[in-house]
Amino acid sequence: MKICFQCKKEVTVDALVSRKDVCPFCGTDLRCCLNCRFHYVDSYNQCRESQAERVLDKNRSNYCEYFTFNDSSSSGKSRETNNMARKKLENLFKE
Repeated sequence: MKICFQCKKEVTVDALVSRKDVCPFCGTDLRCCLNCRFHYVDSYNQCRESQAERVLDKNRSNYCEYFTFNDSSSSGKSRETNNMARKKLENLFKE
């Protein structure tokens, strides 16, 4: 399931999302960092793909060749897993 970062509605996308593709509900660019599976706020340049070029405007369409539309079901799991790991680490070093 693919979800637009802006309006949070499910969108149907082809395998390849072009720079001109927009959300049919809100008109926001679909091929942008905020919809990419590599976007992660805590990473350097907010991207987990180490070879990707820096993109300043994360909510606008760009030419990044590593763009892969984020699957909403997997993004929730990864964040949940990260939070659990962080809590375990904090508990390990508590006095």
